[in-house]
Formats: sequence, C-alpha cells, structure tokens
Amino acid sequence: MSSPSGASPLPVLFQSDTLLAVDKPAGIIVHGDGTGIATLTDAVRALVAGGHSFPEGAACDLQALQRLDRDTSGIVLFSLSKQTQPSYDRLIAEHRLTKRYLAIATGRAPWEERVFTWPIGRDRHDARRMRVSKTGKPALTRARVLARARWQGGPVTLLAVEIETGRKHQIRVHLAHAGLPLLGDALYGRGGKAGLMLHAAELSFIDPVAGSPVQITSPAPQRFRTLFPACASLRPSR
Repeated sequence: MSSPSGASPLPVLFQSDTLLAVDKPAGIIVHGDGTGIATLTDAVRALVAGGHSFPEGAACDLQALQRLDRDTSGIVLFSLSKQTQPSYDRLIAEHRLTKRYLAIATGRAPWEERVFTWPIGRDRHDARRMRVSKTGKPALTRARVLARARWQGGPVTLLAVEIETGRKHQIRVHLAHAGLPLLGDALYGRGGKAGLMLHAAELSFIDPVAGSPVQITSPAPQRFRTLFPACASLRPSR
C-alpha cells in the first residue's frame, strides 16, 4: 500500500475480519480537515477496496478508531464493519486499551519514572494549543526513562510513555509542563528540523468481538534511531 503521497509503503501491522492496524508515517493527517488534502483514511480505504483479503463492504464501512496528530507516527486502528464498530467505540471510550509511545524530550529528566495527573483544557489564548488547567478534563500519563543522550549540544531523554486517557496533545502538554517539551515540537517547544519525536509504538487490548488478546507493535522510525540507535530493539513495555 502507498501513502497518500505515493512515496513509501504503509505497512499493515494487524488484520482481522473486523479490525485493521496500519503504521502511520509522520506528516499525514488521519481524518479530512476540509482542505481536500489526502488522508491516512483515504489511503487505507484504497487498500481495502483493492484487496482480496478483506471482507465484502469493508471499504464502505471503514472508520478510524483513533486519531494521531499529523506529525506523530505509529499505530492507527481502523474498524472494518459497521456492525461491530460500536463494540470498539466502547472499548476506546472505557479506556480498555493500553497505549504506549516512544518519545524523545528536550532536556534531562531528573527522575526515572513519573506519573502526571494534571487536568488538560483548551488554551483560551491560542486555539491550536491545549494547556494544564484546573478546570480541564482529567488526564493520566505515565513516563519512564529508557535512555539519555546529547543532541546538538544539549541533553535529550528517550521515554516510554503510557496514557490512560486520550486528551488532545496529552503527552505533549504534560511533558512540556514538566519542563521536558518533545524534541521537534513547534507548538509546545522550540520545533526544529528533526520532526516531532513522538511515536505510537504499542497497542494492546482484549478484542471485544473475538474475545482474544491483541498486541500490536510498530518499530521505532528512523528519526528515533538516528538519536538513539538502540531504539531498534527497545520496546515501551517492560
């Protein structure tokens, strides 16, 4: 399968009669934003419509079950059936998925593990941003140091991050508020040419339709391995 730009393949990470997981590259939006730009959903629908291994009608029923920011890479899960989609919607709404990310933060984390519970709400001064707010919605982020290094003269920290809620920009907001903005984050940090260093690396859950455990993994992309070569063999889970 090709990405919307046609430049590179888009790997399928998991497939069943009711679910499909693909490895989203950075730089692609999942859903349409009204501008007409090609999306990940467009590309996945084209794959399903042209494939012989997918259930009949899956291309029409296709629906993304998750949303990743444009510049975040990694696992995105799609429903292939309108009949079973409500079961997966409930799975997500009830936070019965374990979502783990790899992240590279600017700065040296002064701890090995930390749990962030700051509520997150919209930034009243900038519609693009979210912020820690006493009146925001509950958010829980667990972060664990995997490695430390230096990049362009400054310290950086490789983190395994697990979220139990799915607030917009949750990882980016919590780490920035902790003084460790993500490397390459132009909205909450300094930006940079490296690109946003956030990757959805693992997803695990009990399939509510099949009743079986599902664990999906996505390898660290090249932009991570450039800074931390050991990323090729590291996993966010213990």
